[in-house]
Amino acid sequence: MKKDIKIPVVENVYMAVMQEWNDDFMEKTWYAYLINDSDDKLETVIVVSNATGVIDGEERKTSMMRHAFMEVPANSAIKVEMLEETVLQLHNSFMVTFFKNNMLFDKNYVFIAGTINEEDTVELPVIAKEGILVK
Repeated sequence: MKKDIKIPVVENVYMAVMQEWNDDFMEKTWYAYLINDSDDKLETVIVVSNATGVIDGEERKTSMMRHAFMEVPANSAIKVEMLEETVLQLHNSFMVTFFKNNMLFDKNYVFIAGTINEEDTVELPVIAKEGILVK
């Protein structure tokens, strides 16, 4: 029976973080984006994020954040949330669930602690700006 269950593989959908100017804080701030680099739209998208890890020898864990988007068009990106500076020291996890062509997909994207920094940026697909990408 288990062999009959088909689990579709997520392709061309990524999580990325990039810095943008924040007028409220008057500084550059990291923002998480969901990138749809496919030719099909994503529907009923749910992103659940949290961060865990150790800071100064103490176990830390953030609240779980939930975001819902009715649709993410083909070859586009959508801003998910701002990442506060202290959570960059933690493992930042984004569980993404969506429908594409009437099939349910899900994938967990993890930014390992310390990997979100200006030195490791690459050009992001669709957005064409510098950031950190998790495939």
